[in-house]
Amino acid sequence: MTVPIRIMLVDDHAVVRAGVRRLLEQDVRFLVVVEAESGERAYQQFGEYLPDITVMDLSMPGLGGMETIARIIARYPAAKLLVLSMHENAAFANQALKAGAKGYLAKNGLAEELVNALACIANGETYINANITQKIAQQFSNTESNPLQQLSTREFEIFRLLAEGVDGNLIATKLNISSKTVANYQTSIKQKLGINNPVELVRLAIRSGLIDS
Repeated sequence: MTVPIRIMLVDDHAVVRAGVRRLLEQDVRFLVVVEAESGERAYQQFGEYLPDITVMDLSMPGLGGMETIARIIARYPAAKLLVLSMHENAAFANQALKAGAKGYLAKNGLAEELVNALACIANGETYINANITQKIAQQFSNTESNPLQQLSTREFEIFRLLAEGVDGNLIATKLNISSKTVANYQTSIKQKLGINNPVELVRLAIRSGLIDS
């Protein structure tokens, strides 16, 4: 008998986790061994269960998916993570892969595609939704038209939070770093992107599709 691929589901919405669990339970190749509702919990649960593949949302309260991926990979370099996100955006996909994810799938591409993605990742391959692959090719052909490519995972996450209007002190709390460190990152981000003020930062975020206008 084939040993099933052990899955951890990470999403702050219980209804999403339940839907994905039901989908995977129809396939004998997969076994959902644990669920987590936050990045902090996911990091803790990963160490306890050491799942074969983690299916992770990006937009969660607290730590957030991108930072969680980076932390899990830093401690468990062989970890396999598949991002399942509502963001069909090249910038998010590119940063998730840079952080260490092995795949990226939009939530509207569920069912058969999720199963295929997990099978590919289990075999050591990388899986990216075809639509997102095309967007990455279009948007990230050069860094001049896509300056966000220059940012590290931590810088990208801080950039996104700043663009959403999150206060620097709250960012520090969410990421468990000091306010001074956040300020240092802000300076680095502005230098890399060639922006001088919050308005320019928000405009760039809108232009990149990270936030709505």
